[in-house]
Amino acid sequence: MKVLLVFCVAVVSVLSQTPNPCVSPKQWEGRLFRYDRSKNFLQRARISYDELDRRVREVEEIEIGQTRDYYDVLYLHNIGIEYRLNFRTKNCTITPLTRPFIPAGLPEDAKYRGEATIGPAGVPDEHLTAVLFDGEFEGNPYFGAVTYPSCAPIETGFYSNRTGTVHSTYFDITLGITDPSVFIPPSECTS
Repeated sequence: MKVLLVFCVAVVSVLSQTPNPCVSPKQWEGRLFRYDRSKNFLQRARISYDELDRRVREVEEIEIGQTRDYYDVLYLHNIGIEYRLNFRTKNCTITPLTRPFIPAGLPEDAKYRGEATIGPAGVPDEHLTAVLFDGEFEGNPYFGAVTYPSCAPIETGFYSNRTGTVHSTYFDITLGITDPSVFIPPSECTS
């Protein structure tokens, strides 16, 4: 009986050490970098991210091959509309959003895959711990890395037949939205 009790305590102890996905910040601002070698595509952007209302604003520089352009893009998944203002031409296109809102954090059912230290380990304030997860989002493979313990996104990857691979790297994150008006469409798109 004692052996069974010790065994049960050991199993519970081991299972309780498996981390569960943390909860990423729901509203933040920062920068992102996306690259798709197969499409010769590069994106650098400032991003305002609001998971609560499923809104994202990206002020971006896009390179496709040798062509470079600059956009102000507002994704309002809460109402299913995308506003895309080309800074160079001042042309605004308004289109329905058909792709799903893809969280920058981790899905609730993500599986823990390990930890890594970025920067010199053991040196205070010069490293961070990244927690690695993967899983499925709407039936498609997904992976992510977040800081520990704050759970701020570092990178995410998502694949679907429709989008191909979307790999995003996030940095310079600050929590909260400093100016909620960033989610109002540009005036060029509403006149």
